[in-house]
Amino acid sequence: MAEYRDAIEIAAAPETVFEYLTTEEGMTAWMGQCADLDPRPGGRFAVDITGHPVRGEFLHVESPTRVVVSWGLAGNEDLPAGASTVEFRLTRIADGTRVDLRHSDLPDLDVPGHADGWANFLPRLAIAGAGGDAGQDDWRPLPR
Repeated sequence: MAEYRDAIEIAAAPETVFEYLTTEEGMTAWMGQCADLDPRPGGRFAVDITGHPVRGEFLHVESPTRVVVSWGLAGNEDLPAGASTVEFRLTRIADGTRVDLRHSDLPDLDVPGHADGWANFLPRLAIAGAGGDAGQDDWRPLPR
């Protein structure tokens, strides 16, 4: 199994960015067409991204510094619902918030596709988190 890491800076306080990781309205402002979230340990994490049903649960929720969810695709044999882990760490910095992302327990063959997805979605989080409009999302997954 492998992991992917990245980081971004957002011109907003951690308390604001945290809302974009734990509310349906916040999540869909930067990723997914619809979301059904229950942000407490054991709570539901469901986001539909370009017709792909990402499913898992919230594993750790510590406002406003850390969100950890299990992540996978409903009906997918290679990365089933909840099979991998996504961690967001939010750190206050002078100009806002640094978000460190770690997506772990990924099958080796899935790393390039998830890296491509996060390269699309993290900049959208930076825009939305700072109060901007990330616009329409035309991202499509890479073929495996």
